[in-house]
Amino acid sequence: MIDVPGDLLTYGDFTLKFLIDENLENYMAIHTWLTGLGFPEVASQYDNFITQNEITDPKNAFCDGTLRILNSNYRDVALVKFKDLYPIALTPMEFEAQETDINYFTAEATFKYTVYNILKPDGTTYES
Repeated sequence: MIDVPGDLLTYGDFTLKFLIDENLENYMAIHTWLTGLGFPEVASQYDNFITQNEITDPKNAFCDGTLRILNSNYRDVALVKFKDLYPIALTPMEFEAQETDINYFTAEATFKYTVYNILKPDGTTYES
């Protein structure tokens, strides 16, 4: 089989490095979503996730997301809109007892998605 233009597109995974807030809320939200979809210990984890989030259609376990690209003045330069995001990986938090300075926790989350579009800050498309 020979690949030709106009065939099915394949996108790489989306990996996001983020600061973990002091109450771990953003980290735990992704962790709960990830373990709910993947049920790492028992199958009932998936059922509990679906029930607790009132998901009637399994496709609703995905969500759309927007990444805002900012300039040095924190103004939008572009918007990257992802469709049907769902997490596939989350790095563990790294604890360091030897640090003497304040060190903020970070983590990386990796997502699959179906398609993304890059838009102007006002939400309109770039012309080809």
